[in-house]
Parts: sequence; structure tokens; C-alpha cells
Amino acid sequence: MAARLKEKYHKEIKQALQKELGLENHMAVPQLKKIVINMGLGEATQNSKLLDPLVADLAHIAGQKPVTTKAKKSIAAFKVREGNAIGAMVTLRSDKAYEFLDRLVSVALPRVRDFRGVSTKSFDGRGNYTLGLRDQLIFPEIDYAKVEKLKGMNITIVTTAKDDNQARALLKHFGMPFRQGA
Repeated sequence: MAARLKEKYHKEIKQALQKELGLENHMAVPQLKKIVINMGLGEATQNSKLLDPLVADLAHIAGQKPVTTKAKKSIAAFKVREGNAIGAMVTLRSDKAYEFLDRLVSVALPRVRDFRGVSTKSFDGRGNYTLGLRDQLIFPEIDYAKVEKLKGMNITIVTTAKDDNQARALLKHFGMPFRQGA
């Protein structure tokens, strides 16, 4: 079964975006390529056991097994050695990416306390959007009682858009709640 947001994209959003952006070729309409979720944990350098709940939470949120990220360089000031596990990340593509974006926009973001919308300035100039979250409890998959430490995460939404304006239009059609007047 295809993701609800993917079906909506192909039936409604694609044609609306083509008109809005003035594109002649329907293949030039921007679309969602992948979503990368990254959770870093600096304290994992002292205690590697802290990484297990992080990986489990990320697996519940994303719906697939994350990869542990390792330090590329040794940094003495942070007590990090090259090759130490310092976080976890997962890349979602196709249906899983659309499904995650749907859950993020419709369920998780509205659960953020004092939420006024996401920043419009977090685009990278090439049509990709990065969003930082302070804790993992906004996702309904996470059991509040089992969490001993709040961990933030970065969510990068990679699109095929040529510039930020196309990506902003695409995400607006997907229902991303951008902050007004910012």
C-alpha cells in the first residue's frame, strides 16, 4: 500500500506545483528524494551503553534500523577518539520517507510545546531543508516511561528542487507549518 502523502503528491500536489512554479515539463516538478534523521550523543564517549536506547528510539521513530555513526577524528578536548561510536542516523527513501514526513507534519510537530511553526531560514540554497528537534518525546511511538534521557535530533529533508523557493513551495504543499512573518 502506497503512503497517503505520496498518493496526494501524485494526484494533487504535482499539478498544483507545476502551475505555481510555471514549469512546462512535469518531470521538472520538485519531489521528495529522501529524509535523513541524525541523533548525536556526545556523552557516548564516556559510556557506550548510552547509545543502545538512542538506537532503539531512532528505530521506533523511523521504522527501520539505524546505523551508528563513528568519530572521523580524535579530539582530545572532547575526549573523542577516532572510531568511537558517537551517534546514530537513518536514511528514509520512497514510501517510508513520505510516511515519516506525513507523521512529522500531522502528528509530531503539533505536539511541540509553544509551537509557532518551523523556521523558513533553514534551507541550504540547494533545495534541502534541515529541522532540529529538542527531544524525541513528540513522536507517539516513543514510550514516555522508558525514556531516561532527552535526546535531540536533526531531520534533513532532501528534495529535487533547484532552489529554496521551489523547495519551500513543495514543503508548503506537503503541509509543513512554516512560521509566519519570519
